[in-house]
Amino acid sequence: MLKSLAPIEGNQQPLLQLLWEDKEVKFDVPQLQKNLRSGERVLDYIYHIEDSKGNPGDTGRLMVTNLRIIWHSLVHKKYNLSIGYARIGNTNTRVVHMHSKARIASQALYILAVSNETRFEFLFTDVSGETSRRDQPIFASVFDVYHLYQRTYLYRDLKLRGAIVQAGQLVILPDEQVFSHVQGVWNLSSDQGNLGSFVVTNIRLVWFADANETFNISLPYLQIESLRVRESKYGPALVIQTAETGAGYVLGFRVDPAERLNELFKELSSLRAIYGEQPNFGIQYNANDARRRLEAAAEEAAQTSQFKVDNFEELDERQEREINTKLNSYLAEGCLGKVPSQGERAPVYCKELGFAMEPIRDGYKLQDLWNVMPTKMETME
Repeated sequence: MLKSLAPIEGNQQPLLQLLWEDKEVKFDVPQLQKNLRSGERVLDYIYHIEDSKGNPGDTGRLMVTNLRIIWHSLVHKKYNLSIGYARIGNTNTRVVHMHSKARIASQALYILAVSNETRFEFLFTDVSGETSRRDQPIFASVFDVYHLYQRTYLYRDLKLRGAIVQAGQLVILPDEQVFSHVQGVWNLSSDQGNLGSFVVTNIRLVWFADANETFNISLPYLQIESLRVRESKYGPALVIQTAETGAGYVLGFRVDPAERLNELFKELSSLRAIYGEQPNFGIQYNANDARRRLEAAAEEAAQTSQFKVDNFEELDERQEREINTKLNSYLAEGCLGKVPSQGERAPVYCKELGFAMEPIRDGYKLQDLWNVMPTKMETME
């Protein structure tokens, strides 16, 4: 994207640890469950779980982190799995029967994952034997965290042309702090360049065009492979190389004057280094709080269900008392579908309705058929 670039010595920044944990499926990595990357946190543990596909009979443990699902055997320490959330295509729970004489029903977590054009199926089964006695779904935290991961991609991934700017202002993420707003920044991705602005935060670098704010880029520091100042045919430029997981772009920006460019480079380098020590992946989840919310929701649902039944019964009784007595009399005239016998009234054509009907008895009008419920005036009377 940039031409005639020559490096300026002494300003290249070291690489950050490449983020792969949420984007790959791995098997039997030594000490996998003990070697979490910086910023990765275990949000929930689920015990007594069997990897029914690959390691049947081995009891293990599921670790739900903010980047992936880890299963490791408690019987054979070398057996483990790592499933990044970005590789999950489908997931649900199933009821399976454990291989025993009692044929005990148990809950299982099914995951379909796709990695390097290969489809993997995983089935993690609760072998505790207590599925039927659990008040909550055992795998609830897996679904909660997975959904949170899907909604927080701006913390981790490069985004082009996103809805991240409104009326010239960056839409701030939770826990995000803006450190500087730099105007007059030329994006050198095209020959003529595009004039726009930088927004520098503690999580990412954002550029958007002044003429069209939907022409933008959101670049988390974690996706920056290298950051440097280089000479170009446009003069000194800030050159950013994104990581392979960030599509491997080379982005160039010109900032005037040159002194401001050097200040910006130092600021970005410092923030990137700080972020690399303790990345924020955007997922805030407390398993205990989630369980309490589930318990409260279940109790409320039970109370609401009972309340609705009671109300329905009371309403039904009132409606029975308030049903128009003329209609009740009319409906009592015979059975539906009965063929008229001798002495009964034959159907007649009704011009207002456009079809044949049994004649209305004397003293009643056609309008009486529609007054199933009393009108407001009748009720007030």
